[in-house]
This record gives sequence, structure tokens and C-alpha cells, in this order.
Amino acid sequence: MKILLLEDDQKTGEYLSKGLNSSGHVVDWVRDGRDCLSAALESSYDVMVVDRMVPGLDGLLVVKTMRAAAVRTPVLFLTSMSGVDDRVEGLEAGGDDYLVKPFAFSELAARINALVRRPPIAAEKTTLRVGDLEIDLVKRTTQRGGAPVELLPREFLLLEHFMRNEGRVLTKTMLLERIWNFNFDPESSVVETHISRLRAKIVKPFDFPLLHTVRNVGYSLHARR
Repeated sequence: MKILLLEDDQKTGEYLSKGLNSSGHVVDWVRDGRDCLSAALESSYDVMVVDRMVPGLDGLLVVKTMRAAAVRTPVLFLTSMSGVDDRVEGLEAGGDDYLVKPFAFSELAARINALVRRPPIAAEKTTLRVGDLEIDLVKRTTQRGGAPVELLPREFLLLEHFMRNEGRVLTKTMLLERIWNFNFDPESSVVETHISRLRAKIVKPFDFPLLHTVRNVGYSLHARR
């Protein structure tokens, strides 16, 4: 199991890393909230263990931002903030479980295993298809023409939005608001950058371009020739 650990206390981080590694897991230990968020958005993990009071970006905001970006990695908050309101706040932010320090390692391990065993939330559809392009919403995988396509979490979210709006023209403003939660900024090139990366993965290696630019308007995903 691959685990992302956010813990700024040296002794606690070493204790958790050693214990989880000894249990057969692979642990990426970060001490700063910004580093944790970057890792969560750019890599795939089976579960995350997150402290709340950390430098850079507090753990609560890390999880809120992840969920806004449709990263569904199970999260266990591990923190000394023990009040009922603290627990509620953590769960409402997108946490899946909440364990208060001090803790028993055996309970932590059991809770991690329980999170991984938990079945995914049922959805109306588990796959989306446009032409020969298909994404699996549960496994978070992509393939075109039967060939796997590796996408980063933000790229997957962008493609999912296009596929849910097959044939519709989506403007830059719409994409900024939906995918990045940004207000319109005419100077931002984040949409163009991600569209270019997406094209390089789902269009250029194949014969037919599914993702189209509508000049002076926006972009549209469809299989019409």
C-alpha cells in the first residue's frame, strides 16, 4: 500500500514511517502542507494520513483543496485537535476518518486498512465514453483505442468535465471556474497549458482528434468527423 504522510513533528513522523514501512507499506513522508498537496495532486496514493497543524498549508485546507480537485484518496486525520467541533470540521472538509493523538499504532493500522477496504461511493456511471476514448471514474484510469493513457489528477478532472459535456463548447472562463475554482483572469494561461498537455496524451498519438478548439470561443470534445 502506498501512503502519503503529512506530519511535521520529527519523532512522530519517524515513528509512523518506521511502523508503516515495517508493516509492508511504502510511505512518502512530507512535513509541509504545500508539499503534501502537490504530492496528492501529482501522484496516486492508496491512503493519506494527515496532521492538521502543519507549516505552509494546514491539513484541513490541503484536504479541502484535494476534494475540490476531485482527488478521492481516502484521508485519515491524525491530530491533537480533539474537540467534537474539530472532528466534525475535519470530516466535513473531506476526511474519511479522524484519530486523535496520542494514539495506539495498532488502531491507526486498523483504521488505514478499513479505509482501503471501504467500497467506492456508488455513482450513476462508473465509466464515460466518447468515441474510442474511455475513462473509469472509480479506478481513475483512462484509455483510448484500448491503450492506457496516463493522466495526472488535474488532467483527469479536466477530461472528465469535457466528457460529461460531450459536444458542448466550454469557454476558458467556464473551465477556470469549474476545474480550478478561479475567477476569470485573462492573463492566466493555466487552461491553455493543461489543454496542450491533454492533447499530447489523448490526441497526438492517435489518428482522429477528439478535442477541438472553437476559435475565439473555447474547446469541445466530440467524436464527430
